[in-house]
Amino acid sequence: MIKVLVVEDTSSERELICDYLREGGYSVISACDGKDGLDKFEQSRPNVVITDLMMPEMSGLELCRAIKKSILGAVPVIACTAKKQDLDRFWGMKQGLDAYLTKPFTRNDIVQAVQSLNLGE
Repeated sequence: MIKVLVVEDTSSERELICDYLREGGYSVISACDGKDGLDKFEQSRPNVVITDLMMPEMSGLELCRAIKKSILGAVPVIACTAKKQDLDRFWGMKQGLDAYLTKPFTRNDIVQAVQSLNLGE
């Protein structure tokens, strides 16, 4: 089963994303900020990470860079953010993001973003 780490500082959005993924058949771990997310990434070794970009302590882009530098660097990272500008998307992809979703999102948006990575089972 594909394991997804969801890193989101807003609890209601974190729970919603996790629910959508569980309904889609994924195993889900969650974290409330970038530092917690990095710890859980190292402990749980997920197949994919979905992260907000604007978080206290460690941003989603900082988290993405740390993941890409890790020994598990091939793990894809999906942004799920309120930052909608083309420049934000461009910069995120340059920083190593594999997919970029903007809020508000639907169940289908979340599941399709993970499916688009062709992770297999």
